[in-house]
Order: sequence, then structure tokens, then C-alpha cells
Amino acid sequence: MIKFILTFFSILPLRANQFIGAMIGQYLYLTNSDSKSVVSKNIQACFADLSEAEQQDLIKKSLIETGKGLSESGFIWFNSFKNNATYITQTTGMAHLKSDVPVILLVPHFGCWEITGRVLSLTKPVTFLYKPLRKTEQEACLISKRQQGGLSMATADKKGVIKLQRTLAKNELIGILPDQDPGEEGSVLAPFFNHDARTMTLLVKLARRNNAKVLMTWATRLDKGKGYELNLTPVNILSDSGELKDDVILMNQAIESLVKTKPEQYLWNYKRFKSIIDY
Repeated sequence: MIKFILTFFSILPLRANQFIGAMIGQYLYLTNSDSKSVVSKNIQACFADLSEAEQQDLIKKSLIETGKGLSESGFIWFNSFKNNATYITQTTGMAHLKSDVPVILLVPHFGCWEITGRVLSLTKPVTFLYKPLRKTEQEACLISKRQQGGLSMATADKKGVIKLQRTLAKNELIGILPDQDPGEEGSVLAPFFNHDARTMTLLVKLARRNNAKVLMTWATRLDKGKGYELNLTPVNILSDSGELKDDVILMNQAIESLVKTKPEQYLWNYKRFKSIIDY
């Protein structure tokens, strides 16, 4: 059933696809869904300086973008990488991929993160870290759609970390989405929007170990199905102190700065602040 729905979304024009996604988001907002509850608690915590009306407006916009993310996943996954690339209307910072040192893509859950690796793999091989799905059939489907051509996947375990390290040693790209809670092992509590959030340490460890260049990488979603703008910009996430937590703090600050540019396009539908918020 899920595969049928994703296939349906893949054949729609992007504008129609995202229109339906926006309707899904409206539904999530109007029905007091679990998604609305999580988004509301996150936004109220992270944007406490906004008025209640402004917070509600951001909550609604965020859920609409969440809906678009759900519908466009079929559009992205079930079409070819080259087809995906035709929807990139503007690209900034591609020259940063040419480097004498290893390059790590820091990809927050912002905009259309799924399209970034697919499009960049047409230029240079890239390996992305990911957490496998629990259901075997869904996992097989997802891998078949993600792992193609120059795009490889590495599981979020010791075997996957070794694969990432070997990829960097070959001067190929790796991509990590570090803004979710990996559990106590492999993480530290670090401020994110002035609240402690359990944050992955792997990216900063690999960056320091390999003297790597770190590129913040994101695809901003344009209105009315007009496509996406792909951006790559260097960020300094290695602290002068050399302390792991200080590195992670810098990484969170870099992500936070990006999120503030278009906060509705961040994945607020995720229980990021489990240490302080009762979801």
C-alpha cells in the first residue's frame, strides 16, 4: 500500500504533489494530531520570544512543509537521479567540492534533504549514513531507491562507520544528518536553540580525525512546486579547544543559523528535546 501511494505521488507534477502535501499538513494542523503536538512543543520551546499568534502561524507553516515532505518523498525516490536534478533551479557552492582534503557533507533535516545526495552523486561519488528501517520489505524498497549510481549508503553502526572512514580515505564524499538523537552512546548533550539536545558526535570526530572540510548542504524548497535551490557552504565546526563537546556546540550553532533563515522548513516533527520536554 505504501509503495502504491509513493508511486502515485511520483507521477504527479511537483506543483500538484506539493499541493496535496500542503493539504495533508493542513489536516495535521486542524485535527490536533500527534504531529501537531510534537511540532507545537518544539516551536514553543525554541521560539519562546514569539507571540502566541506568531507561534501558531509557524506551527501551521511547519506542518504544511512536513506534509510536502511526505508527498515529495515519492516524487524524489521513485524518479531517477537525473530527473531529480532537473528540479534544481539554482546551485550555489559546488566549487567547494574540489578539495585537497576529504569533504564531509553536513545535511540537516531542512528543506528537501533527500534530494541533496542524489543530485550531488551525479557529480562525485557520495556515501550517506542512515538508520535502517525495522521492516525488511520497506528497508529493501528504500535501499533500492536510494542506493544507485554514485550514491551509497552506510548503516549507522560500527560497520557503517568503517565504511565512511574508508570512503574519506579515497577522497570521496560522505554525508551525515547529525541533528537527531542517536541515543546515549555516540552522543553528548549540547545546546540547540538554547536547550540541551542529545547530539551525534560522529561527524565532528570524523572531521577532526581526517582534517576534513565540512560543507553545510541543503536544498531549500521553493513555493508552488517551482523546485529547489541546492546550497553548499563551508562551516567551521572544529573548536580551538579541541574538546569534543565544544565541536558539537559549534555544529549545532551552524545548524541553528541555517534553520533560522526558514524555520518552517526544518523537521520540527521530531522529538529532539527528550531530556527536557515530555512528548
